[in-house]
Amino acid sequence: MPRKKGPSEQEVLEIINNLQEEGILQSELWKRVSADSREGSRTILRLEKKGLIERRKELHDGRWTYRVLTRRKYAKIDSIMDIPCAFCDLEGRCGQSAVQNPSKCERLTKWLETMTAPAAKA
Repeated sequence: MPRKKGPSEQEVLEIINNLQEEGILQSELWKRVSADSREGSRTILRLEKKGLIERRKELHDGRWTYRVLTRRKYAKIDSIMDIPCAFCDLEGRCGQSAVQNPSKCERLTKWLETMTAPAAKA
């Protein structure tokens, strides 16, 4: 009798990565990849050992389970929407070897300061 092959690491990782910060309950993941808990757990443990995912214990419907999350952090457009360089009138004349450059730009410096201020982190 041929041994049933479990879900591929790539298939599982793709599902988890697509859900980003939300993650997915292990039981829901097993349903999506048509795997039993034994097959799925082996795949999850391999991905966890590689540092690609993490599991967080969670109480769901009165039972303890794990939520599986990606360790990959995605940038959000909100973090750079107000960057002054995007709409700067000097953009065409700005560069590392130019007179106007990012390391000497007052607008960029002020924006970076507001991004690192304690109020911006809250």
